Amino acid sequence: MARRDPRSPEPGYLAFWREYHLCTLTTHRPDGSPHVVPVGVTYDPEAGLARVITNTHSAKAANVRAAAGEAGAPVAVCQVEKRRWATLEGLATVSQDPARVAEAVRRYTERYGRTPAPSPDRVVIEIALTRAMGNA
Repeated sequence: MARRDPRSPEPGYLAFWREYHLCTLTTHRPDGSPHVVPVGVTYDPEAGLARVITNTHSAKAANVRAAAGEAGAPVAVCQVEKRRWATLEGLATVSQDPARVAEAVRRYTERYGRTPAPSPDRVVIEIALTRAMGNA
């Protein structure tokens, strides 16, 4: 496993995060057990963020809100393709700020090639990255 600087990834690692791959997001439920769900993730090393768009009423958003202290809730996102894999870890917060949500939707559209249907309940989980690893 190669550990990387999440703000300065190697070109191959960044390219892997720009390809179309479904990912998983791992949060923690209030009882401490892991909650792992499939998501679309975008990686923005310049800002030091990974972003996941979701509904404000989703379990993942609720878990982040419940676990978030001042800095946020510890989470991980991961993607795998055959022998290649990549994980980003960090501290997550939930934002409903329209500009932040719009930026997350823009990046999602760019990576996944489709624009999500508009939703008044959309929020973005922003993950302030602390670690990157993988063999991509």
